[in-house]
Amino acid sequence: MKRREFITLLGGAEAAWPLPLRAQQSAKVPRIGFLRFGPAAANTGRVEALRAGLRQLGYVEGKNIVIEFRWAQTVDQLPELAAELVRMNVDVIFAMSSTEVEPTGQATK
Repeated sequence: MKRREFITLLGGAEAAWPLPLRAQQSAKVPRIGFLRFGPAAANTGRVEALRAGLRQLGYVEGKNIVIEFRWAQTVDQLPELAAELVRMNVDVIFAMSSTEVEPTGQATK
């Protein structure tokens, strides 16, 4: 088989490959870690604002983005929860106040 025929054959095979399979191979769903001190119920407005902002950018939770929520009941729990998000290899950690930012900074060093 000549080189040109071989290249044409490979190009044709790639084009015939099912599109959904090709898309699945390259699509990585971004993951956000959300770390907050206090109960989830007290932060529903903030969470909904985050989701609304992400939707405006074309991100829909459960479809093309994942948010990993971690809620600390005490300040002492924050370092371990931040470390957990780091171990999960999230793309970014969302921390709103210095109370959450400090442990997150330590966990990401």
